[in-house]
Amino acid sequence: MKSSRAPFVWLLVTVVATSCAIEKSENPLSPTIAGPIPGVNISAPKLLEPVPNQSISTDKQPIALLIENASSNGPRPLNYRFEVAIDPGFSNMAYLTGGVPPSGGGRTKISLPDTLPSGRSYFWRVRAEDGANTGPYAPTATFSIFTPVVIDKPVPLSPIGNATLTDVTPTFRIANAPRTGPAGRVVYVMELADSDSFANKVAIWTFPEQPGQSTLDAPAALPPSRRLFWHVRGYDDSASGPWSDTAVFQTPALAPPSPPPGGGGGHVGPGPLSEARAEQVVYHTANEFPNLMTVVGSEELLRRMIWHMHLAGYQAGRQRNPSGVISNDKLTILINGAWHAYDVFGLQDPLTVHFTEVYPASYVPDGGIPD
Repeated sequence: MKSSRAPFVWLLVTVVATSCAIEKSENPLSPTIAGPIPGVNISAPKLLEPVPNQSISTDKQPIALLIENASSNGPRPLNYRFEVAIDPGFSNMAYLTGGVPPSGGGRTKISLPDTLPSGRSYFWRVRAEDGANTGPYAPTATFSIFTPVVIDKPVPLSPIGNATLTDVTPTFRIANAPRTGPAGRVVYVMELADSDSFANKVAIWTFPEQPGQSTLDAPAALPPSRRLFWHVRGYDDSASGPWSDTAVFQTPALAPPSPPPGGGGGHVGPGPLSEARAEQVVYHTANEFPNLMTVVGSEELLRRMIWHMHLAGYQAGRQRNPSGVISNDKLTILINGAWHAYDVFGLQDPLTVHFTEVYPASYVPDGGIPD
């Protein structure tokens, strides 16, 4: 009895074991499968974003990685392994994740959970896996993370506060603009105008940054008896900062110089078409018509100066301001083949005559008013 039942028990164990082996090999979707399935081929995914060699600003982090899905002739679904390293050999990983299921539409996208350190390049690659078979890595791509240059507002230090200057060639001084990121050589551009709208600019100057504070000696004399407004901003090769707060000051009134040689009134005699002789014409005309030395008479005085310029052999006319308004206190004169604009008196009673070049010249023809 005992000896006749033993073979049956052995046979039952053998059948059960054989049945398990058959189930394992015939069900490739089973999570217990071990080893690659013969004949299965998995393609490499395609890296889409970041595009190769893309530079990414730190304010665009955390970044996302996008691939075009791989394909497989096997029965098992694919998932993906993403690797980001700081070296092309992938021995120093910055980020690693596996088992990522595919997204819809033939593409898969993941977002990194944290930001990556700035100022360096990164290497990334992806491969597809099905739990038994592994596809090749996509060709490695690179991207870099950088800190953008941000230049803040500089601060005007002088002249400010509507102070009246002692001369018409001031030194402008600013506290340098704060900045972040790897800024290059910073240069400042300054605008000077006769109103806080900066519609009519008296001058535009640029000057390089100096340590701590930067200064600019006015390259040209400013018109006297004027209330002037200025602001400044910094820029480098990659970024431009905002304008500073507007500062305001006043230039002093200048005593009119002695009339040039040749008398107080009348016409200027023959001579070269020079800037010095043009200045003589301006003062001679003003001395000839003292009754026009008022704001009311300013336009007539200007046009009489134009006629005397023509009489002296010059091409001359009026000046169109940058705002488009034709000026009542500026002459435009052709000297040495180029047009020059000159502020010739201040528009206050009584008029104060001077001869100060302003920019840019914008000639408006005018025949003047003859004597």
